[in-house]
Amino acid sequence: MTGLPRHRDVSSRLAALAAACLLWGGAAAPAQAQQSVTDVLTFLMTNRSIPTDDFVRDERAAADTAGVLARFLTLELATVPVPTSAGGFTYRLDPTLGTVVRSSDSFGPFFAERSLSSGRNRATLGLAYRSSSFRDIDGRSLRDGTLISTASVLRGAAVPFDVETVALRIRTDTVTVTGNYGVSDRADIGIAVPFVRVRLDGQRADTYRGRTVVQAAGSASASGVGDVVLRTKYNVFRDGASGVAIAGEALLPVGREEDLLGGGRTTITPRLIASYEGGRIGLHGDVGYAFRESSNALGYALALTVVPARTLTLVGEILGRRIEGLGRLANTTQPHPRLVGIDTIRLTSVPRTTDRVLFAAGFKWNVADTWLATANVRKSLTSSGLEAGWVPTVTLEYSLGR
Repeated sequence: MTGLPRHRDVSSRLAALAAACLLWGGAAAPAQAQQSVTDVLTFLMTNRSIPTDDFVRDERAAADTAGVLARFLTLELATVPVPTSAGGFTYRLDPTLGTVVRSSDSFGPFFAERSLSSGRNRATLGLAYRSSSFRDIDGRSLRDGTLISTASVLRGAAVPFDVETVALRIRTDTVTVTGNYGVSDRADIGIAVPFVRVRLDGQRADTYRGRTVVQAAGSASASGVGDVVLRTKYNVFRDGASGVAIAGEALLPVGREEDLLGGGRTTITPRLIASYEGGRIGLHGDVGYAFRESSNALGYALALTVVPARTLTLVGEILGRRIEGLGRLANTTQPHPRLVGIDTIRLTSVPRTTDRVLFAAGFKWNVADTWLATANVRKSLTSSGLEAGWVPTVTLEYSLGR
């Protein structure tokens, strides 16, 4: 490879991009008297008009529902997979040649880890952008006004005569700056810093015997730095481009919890990684267990990489998480305390383990020198949690030193 830009020029460009991210992250800071995203979400869930005559249950159900929504959104922002720690270009010292060579023709997976390290004194800088517009939660539509919050129904009737529904539009845009450095030919350290923008718009409507009246409306936006990820990896066994590695990841609670930019607590995740690369085909898998204060989670990933050309890698991945204590939405029915023959339906939450499985597919393309462009789309294969359909991610990555 020839014509590599000077590192000083590249570093200046990437520093400028990082500065732009900082400005972007702070541009929409809360103005005076603006409520937090959590405040608006709680307001929309608690502003009830149906006379249930059971204030305690109403408040508890509203708080539980708002809590589940907040936890789902925080999960999407704080724990969604970030680009793999190892850069697309990996190197090793070939003792027979006495020079540094590429460890693999593959540029590796998107989010699943691979056992190869970047190589001694090899640094990688990356910039990734992802946009998500959520449309469903636990299999229920968020946008079309059919998410029942509270309802009154005649006992034995199929349809309630008084229904309150909530419609929410939630959008997030995330720019993640990543860095990785090869301490040795087997050990890497890395960091991922997300800059997040959240926008929430919603309304609550009451439909009584076919007549609909809007009861409440609210909106909020917030932007800033999300929870920061610190990572380290050590390749314990290597056979060509195949091998086994151990890794550790720490999620630091930097993002503002009240605006759902962060989870508010530190998470530690040890991880085991295995890779096999033979010819143009590669298989990569990792499994990790996240220790959190409120809920632990088992995470796993499996990736298939195909190298049709030296400058192109095609990737398909399955990513999964099994999260304890996150909760799921559910409707509960209780008799009205004063009105005979009337039942009250409330949207609340139930403690339940949440399983999330995602599919991602796309490519990595060596556009020039050690510049790598990545594009992929990601979709949930399960109905639990927040669902945004196909979520695109684009990444630009540059490897320094060779």
